[in-house]
Amino acid sequence: MKKLLIVVDYQNDFVNGSLGFPRAAELEKGIAEKIREYHALGPDGQVIFTMDTHDRHYMDSQEGKNLPVLHCLEGEDGWQLYGAVADAKAEEDLVFSKPTFGSLELADYLRNHADAYESVEFAGVVTNICVISNVILAKAAMPEVPQIVDASLVAGNDEKLHEDALRVMEGIHVRVKR
Repeated sequence: MKKLLIVVDYQNDFVNGSLGFPRAAELEKGIAEKIREYHALGPDGQVIFTMDTHDRHYMDSQEGKNLPVLHCLEGEDGWQLYGAVADAKAEEDLVFSKPTFGSLELADYLRNHADAYESVEFAGVVTNICVISNVILAKAAMPEVPQIVDASLVAGNDEKLHEDALRVMEGIHVRVKR
């Protein structure tokens, strides 16, 4: 059985772009190292990336009306993975583009492959938005597979909401490593 790492939305716009925040940049080396650890497991490790992905009609969407900041336009620089994390990505890593906080495509994949994994670990941004959304979907898709969030590898632009999200995840039996 494999160990799975899911890197959520570690893209330029969330680190140093239109929705960037200082704490996000601090995660770069740790996430890149975690990716390398999973790759070093060979066939016993797998890495998946989610990519927040929008088009020019973003501002007309429900999300755009509530968060009116154009970001992660597909194919543009802000949409790309950031720094050392981009460098650590391997060709065989799976990528799920998503037009909203959580990826239903990722959840479907996990549900259909739940018996292949002994654990799922999450890293990335934003803890209280996209990270928690994908953790909840993964928990629903594979409820018997342990879910792990390393608090040192996730961040939010609001520290209180970040901590609240970690507590909520603990409440649904996600192991939060502090």
